[in-house]
Amino acid sequence: MMDKTELIESIREINKTAKAEFLAKFSERELRAYLEHLMELHSEALAVAS
Repeated sequence: MMDKTELIESIREINKTAKAEFLAKFSERELRAYLEHLMELHSEALAVAS
């Protein structure tokens, strides 16, 4: 399981506009949920693009 820093790094790989300082305000649980949401959107976008 990823720690808070790893979650933030993973989020920023997908959402390049997200600032680490802003994301750090959220809990690990919230960051994990947001990352899962981003990953779903990212995979859907890739499926549409292919």
